[in-house]
Amino acid sequence: MNDAKAFLVLHGKQACNDEVREAVKAQRELGWDIAVRLTWEAGDARRATLDALDAGYPTVIAGGGDGTLRDVCETLVTARAQASLAMMPLGTANDFARSAGVPALPFDALALLDEPAVTIDIGQMNDHFFLNMATGGFGSKVTATTSEELKKMLGGGAYLLTGLTHFADVHSMYGEFDGPDFHWAGEFLAIGIGNGRQAGGGQVLCPQASVDDGLLDLCIVPAPEGPLDTLSTLFNGSLHGVDSVAVTARLANVRVQAPEPVYVNLDGEPLCCRDMQFSVRPKALRVHLPAHSPLLRDALPLATEPMPGSG
Repeated sequence: MNDAKAFLVLHGKQACNDEVREAVKAQRELGWDIAVRLTWEAGDARRATLDALDAGYPTVIAGGGDGTLRDVCETLVTARAQASLAMMPLGTANDFARSAGVPALPFDALALLDEPAVTIDIGQMNDHFFLNMATGGFGSKVTATTSEELKKMLGGGAYLLTGLTHFADVHSMYGEFDGPDFHWAGEFLAIGIGNGRQAGGGQVLCPQASVDDGLLDLCIVPAPEGPLDTLSTLFNGSLHGVDSVAVTARLANVRVQAPEPVYVNLDGEPLCCRDMQFSVRPKALRVHLPAHSPLLRDALPLATEPMPGSG
């Protein structure tokens, strides 16, 4: 197992996580050489990933939430590294890992190191990269303003509670969306541009998105006429799926322009922009995913019991 080496970039808050320690220990006993580097402040995940590449590690593990995953992913893509990415989801939302079928338990997540890496697409907005999704509008503001204390207490439900308490602040924004054979302009409550499928702690915005199809899935939630209609739209979107009230498209690129700045969240990175050019980088990253991952177009079919008499 000469190539059984991996470099774990671990969020500092997980330093005393016994499950993580036991998972790393178990993988070492199985023959894996795993180095561990803790992050402490902004930029540490990027620096640790670059150190892993300089040291020749063939695999980098992102151990943390969506922010840690984004930082490691962006560094690998920017460096055009051949090293593969593995995930140990340890955050509140873990949106990409959850929709990709990556196990939540550290030991089971590290077991994916033995799965062959698959090549997937990466999304890009202007000069920024995202593995999972770019969201804009009210939902992104909610994500940015949800406190860490509330996340600890309620997990993904913290985003819903924050959204309800800020309902009086809900307002629409005007935007123009242009892509290949696609144009839409009008007032919107929220947008999602997905390489993955969900954001904000489990809200599925792009249910058909795949990470290996060379396309981004666009979801626009148009603004209704009044406050009661807004509440109905948000409720119906949560109850029946956002696609029941949304304008959707699948595009290789799309430009979004707005007269006032739009709150945008890229896998946990908050930004504010008026002019956004979104595109996809096909086959830009090698990732260890489950063979049956829902995000893969060519995922292996789930095993089924043989039909009687089929031999």
